[in-house]
Amino acid sequence: MQKDVLLEMVKQNRYTSHFSFDRVTEQNAALRLNDKTASIGFIYRHIGETINLFGHFLGIPTDVKNTTIGQIDAGQHFDTGHSRELIERGYKMLEGLVEDNSEEDWLKPVDTPFFGTVSRVRLFAHALFHTSNHAGQISLTLSKGIKPFVDEPE
Repeated sequence: MQKDVLLEMVKQNRYTSHFSFDRVTEQNAALRLNDKTASIGFIYRHIGETINLFGHFLGIPTDVKNTTIGQIDAGQHFDTGHSRELIERGYKMLEGLVEDNSEEDWLKPVDTPFFGTVSRVRLFAHALFHTSNHAGQISLTLSKGIKPFVDEPE
């Protein structure tokens, strides 16, 4: 039963987030809510990196490198196709964790640099929350975003 519940949570997170994620394109990736917020492309890459890096703390090795956590969006370009692949890879990793872990495994402690020691299921839940939170930011930016300010040549 527990595996079914956790898989349903991943499925719902994937479904809810896809309404934002499926609308991210190279054409709208530079949109921001204002000049102090991150762009859609930066947030999208951040989701892909973070979901995979959470897996690292849950015992799943990853070759994904952090380029966004704790960083400022300085207008760098992030390939939305690659970010989409990272997110898909992250969801598959979460599903694999559910399939491969016993019920007892989920209550085992894991040390994290951002929450201290928490149970594996709490970190799993946070990975889903984090993804949903940023999907909401993308959705808002898609509806209210502006193109970044670019200095006009003199």
